[in-house]
Amino acid sequence: MDTKKDIKEILTEQFEQFENALNGQSQTSLHQVRKSAMASFEKLGFPDKTNEFYKYSTLAIALSKEFDFTQILTKKSTEFEGDVNDFFIAGLEAHVVVLVNGKFSEKHSEIQDTEGLEILSFSGAYKKNKALVERHFSKYAEDKNDAYTALNTAFFEDGVFIKVSNNVIVEKPIIIYHITDNQEIIQTRNLILVGKSSQVDVIENYISISEENNFSNVVSEIVLEENATVDHYKLQLKNKQAYHVGNTQVYQTNNSNFTDFTISLQGQLLRNNLNIVSDGENCETNMYGLYLPKGKQQVDNYTVVDHKKPNSYSNELYKGILDEKSTGTFNGKIYVQQAAQKTNAFQSNKNILLSDDATINTKPQLEIWADDVKCSHGTTTGQLDDEQMFYLRSRGLSKESARSMLLYAFALEVVENIKIEPLKNYIDKHIYKIFNQ
Repeated sequence: MDTKKDIKEILTEQFEQFENALNGQSQTSLHQVRKSAMASFEKLGFPDKTNEFYKYSTLAIALSKEFDFTQILTKKSTEFEGDVNDFFIAGLEAHVVVLVNGKFSEKHSEIQDTEGLEILSFSGAYKKNKALVERHFSKYAEDKNDAYTALNTAFFEDGVFIKVSNNVIVEKPIIIYHITDNQEIIQTRNLILVGKSSQVDVIENYISISEENNFSNVVSEIVLEENATVDHYKLQLKNKQAYHVGNTQVYQTNNSNFTDFTISLQGQLLRNNLNIVSDGENCETNMYGLYLPKGKQQVDNYTVVDHKKPNSYSNELYKGILDEKSTGTFNGKIYVQQAAQKTNAFQSNKNILLSDDATINTKPQLEIWADDVKCSHGTTTGQLDDEQMFYLRSRGLSKESARSMLLYAFALEVVENIKIEPLKNYIDKHIYKIFNQ
């Protein structure tokens, strides 16, 4: 039986049900975008190993086995038993947004009034400023070639809308807690618009407290106007039962600065797609990733930076520590278009395998059409250095302590670039726990 075809048929029927329940709203521009995305999904289906960008992923197989897609339209519960404060990062003063099972929860969110800053649910933003949302929605995240983006565009229910006006420095970070407490198929959509000469930090913290598997499919579109600065953090630290696909699409204009951290410490199967279009002169782009899978966990990181204009810079560093029977994938690609002269672009992926059964698939790539550039890429995979272990053991450290110290030092090259101290301490705590279990 062709399970991919079965799921595709099921989702087609679900979308027809969704349309029938719209009560005359099926002619809106937003729904026409949904309809087009559904047509893309019907054409694509879930990607299998014949798809170059998903050749190492077992996600399609896992989804067909683990989840009931006939329930994709089931109303998600925003009721949460317990105290969400238990999941908040200690010492972090921030604008707090809480999504419970993919739905914006006003009850649990704590958003402070700040001039020039607007934080709303996606549905609330569409009601308040339909024209603005339609101007940007699905203009950056491509659904013609990616089935998961198409699926999200067709079926998303809610998410977060953030707008920073021109010349605004948002002093406190915005943190979005994605909390899942049962078995759900969750489609979340985020739109972040940052005006000229403005600055903001956005943290997304994914937390699964369910004893059952859950699947989240999240698409975020982030737009930086001229001279804007955005630091974006994606944390997957408490996601033992999580299956996740995240597509983050970033669009940069002149003199903008974007930095991304993707920290994946726990999850059944995590797929992180980061696509950045550097469409302006003097753009700066930094990408940092850290992944520590163990057991049979799988973490796939796919990144693309497309340099379209001259005099820009990108730097990418992804590091992985893989244990037991886990699998990791790093596939990073840098495009330098013909007009993007004097581009500097650097890419590095480094991995440590702690087990003979662990697997890493790594493929850093450059595609350069300009002739006046400085670009480099590289990858390394190995084990802990025996000489360093011997040196630490000779200084009185136990084997376990020496091992933990070396692994932490390896991870530190990524973590030390985090500027928000409470956030850095929070990540440190989780890394320490993994290395000292």
